[in-house]
Amino acid sequence: MAWSAAWLLRPRGGESAHLLPQGSRLVRLPSSSSDEDDHSPAGDTDLAAGEQDPALWCSGPPKLSPFSQCVRYLAFLWNLLFLLLGLLALAVGAWGLLAKGSLEGERLAPLGSDPMLLFVLVGLGASTVSLAGCLGALRSSPCLLRFFVGAVLTFAALEVLGGLLLVAARHRLRDAMRDTLLLCLLRYQEEPDLRFLVDEVQRSLRCCGLSSYRDWETNPYFNCSAPGVQACSVPASCCLDPWQNGTLANTQCAFGVLRLGDMAASTIVHLGGCVAQLSAWLHTQAGGIVAGAAVLVLVEATGVLMALRVLGDIMPIGAHG
Repeated sequence: MAWSAAWLLRPRGGESAHLLPQGSRLVRLPSSSSDEDDHSPAGDTDLAAGEQDPALWCSGPPKLSPFSQCVRYLAFLWNLLFLLLGLLALAVGAWGLLAKGSLEGERLAPLGSDPMLLFVLVGLGASTVSLAGCLGALRSSPCLLRFFVGAVLTFAALEVLGGLLLVAARHRLRDAMRDTLLLCLLRYQEEPDLRFLVDEVQRSLRCCGLSSYRDWETNPYFNCSAPGVQACSVPASCCLDPWQNGTLANTQCAFGVLRLGDMAASTIVHLGGCVAQLSAWLHTQAGGIVAGAAVLVLVEATGVLMALRVLGDIMPIGAHG
């Protein structure tokens, strides 16, 4: 019984031991505070402090600075602009294909050479990439921002590669241009957009045909053996004066020109071809073409830098995505 009473009176926590009378003897009861401290893990104190500090376990996303917010909204507006331009190009290309019936079953074969298809592809690519940039900047999505940066860098690499190939194969560029113009000449009456392009080139550069005005004999509608009023003729855009009374377009100004000699034809149409004229024009516009390419690269670099800044704000260094 004496030992039981002594056990019940045993000190707890960090209290010091007391001397209790036990019959004729004094019994010193050991303190258990040191044993408990020795067996407790060292991280209990840190865990308790962490539980008491809400900032350690209830911290939210880092607050963006005003400059970071400005870059974020600027990136959104930047990509929104190119999204609208891409949708516009896509709409123009789709309208051109539908207006000419190029999407019908019997017209799918020449679809690959249709210039409206270029508008569709460029518009689709630009709108897709710009949409990813818009949503990535607006929703702070690392996945969309990474896709945007990767796509723009891929396009920039393809543009640089294409420029290097053009410089390396500049001597063959004349032959490629000639083949393109020949295709336009052969399909002049079948494709309204090609007809518009050829007329603009011949009217602006004051030329006719590829090498000379007689190249139009290869067109089945202008050949002298073809039926119709256009036989042995050339387009009105070849005429020296394609206007009637200075206001109305004279579509019959070049009728029957191929039946005349060069001397008589020179008083009605331009005799020189467009390949040499176009080559000379491209040579004089080389500086403008290089400047345009540099502006395009600068625009792409600006979009990439803004996307990387937004990505760095929402994904700090050392964070795991």
